[in-house]
Amino acid sequence: MKSTIVRRRLAGAAVTALVIGAGVLATAPSAAAKANELAIDNVSFRDSKVQVQVTYSCDPGIDQELVVNAATLDPDSHEGGIAAGIVKQDKLVCDYANHIAKMTLRTATGTHFAKEDKVKVKVFYFDNNDGFISAEQTAVAVL
Repeated sequence: MKSTIVRRRLAGAAVTALVIGAGVLATAPSAAAKANELAIDNVSFRDSKVQVQVTYSCDPGIDQELVVNAATLDPDSHEGGIAAGIVKQDKLVCDYANHIAKMTLRTATGTHFAKEDKVKVKVFYFDNNDGFISAEQTAVAVL
């Protein structure tokens, strides 16, 4: 009878250890997921260029760039605007905290933006090593 009690206690201790271990593993990804986040704060139009303000956070040591693309959503415009901007890896502050990047996008040759244009803005992290895109966010705004 004593061996049954010992076995039950060992089994109970093993189950408890598994539950605690699973709890630690379950909470670990959520802590890591706090970084590498993006949010589009503001889209504006100044001097015929699209400006975008992004709040970002990233893990220390990431090998990624912050990319912003904008395009007009006017289906009747054959010269609708297309623009892009990049914050290179060495310019990102990656320390898990939130930071703000204010970017003036570069408009593609042969395209343009005008006041009151409706634009779709997409922001994401781009990994140069494997082409992986992460933390993608989009927003629609009127200039």
